[in-house]
Amino acid sequence: MSTAIRQSAAAEPWPPQAQRWPPAFPPPWASAFGDDPRGLWADATIFDVVQRFRWIEPGEFWMGSPADEAERTEDEGPRHRVRLTQGFWLADTACSQALWQAVMGENPSHFTDDPQNPVEQVRWDEVQGFLERVGGSLPGGRAELPTEAEWEYACRAGSETAFHWGETIDPSQANYNGNLAYAGGATGEYRARTVPVKSFAPNAWGLYQMHGNVWEWCADDRREYRDEACTDPRGPEGGGAERAVRGGGWLSGPGGLRSAYRSRGHRGGRYVPLGFRFALRSTGPAAGAERPKQAPLTRDA
Repeated sequence: MSTAIRQSAAAEPWPPQAQRWPPAFPPPWASAFGDDPRGLWADATIFDVVQRFRWIEPGEFWMGSPADEAERTEDEGPRHRVRLTQGFWLADTACSQALWQAVMGENPSHFTDDPQNPVEQVRWDEVQGFLERVGGSLPGGRAELPTEAEWEYACRAGSETAFHWGETIDPSQANYNGNLAYAGGATGEYRARTVPVKSFAPNAWGLYQMHGNVWEWCADDRREYRDEACTDPRGPEGGGAERAVRGGGWLSGPGGLRSAYRSRGHRGGRYVPLGFRFALRSTGPAAGAERPKQAPLTRDA
């Protein structure tokens, strides 16, 4: 990355504070809402199941991994500056089996002993049907998967380290194959299954288990990174057979949980360690809606 881009990114924080706010707060679909140290939140009641969403402000971040990050793969570089111009509401957890069952009337998951476990074994195309039903039930909201760039931005939550909490990992922080160590670190428990969606502490923006438990589908497939800044990037979409998946799962080694790690799945495939979390985007402010009286917390990447 050129020195000029690095200096510009450091000298000109973006966006201005006023542009960090959602277009309407509370959003028209919210059954409850508020502000806490991790930012704005809003609950949606979806087929009688409550799902919390976190406001992800527009902003900039470094996408990909530095050349010296442990277990880095070639497709994680070159590391480059990304600007996301549109904020969005992102579910604070992966979609639970309880929510999937309420919307779709069935549960394809392998681990079904707890409805708060993440739904898994869902095809990408099936997820689109779920999102259509959810969006049709919520006024002023459109339900979508995040793009790969949006996913990494939300996972990092302002961090530039291998994991949102730092450079090391152990099984007390996430659900993965704890028999394997990362960068000479600790090993520990291997649970060999999914766990409930709020089993570990959230990141700085209030999102649970962006690392581990289940991989998460993205809206687009992986794009080729270039050594240049870009705005609102999207990978191949349309009728392509594959889509990006992020975050790692309970079967993964710790290196696969890193914020920058990239994988993909066939959109028609069912995978035991693969689920999703979804975003809500505004389709227009509610009548009489107001901006927050207090700006959300600053989240410079």
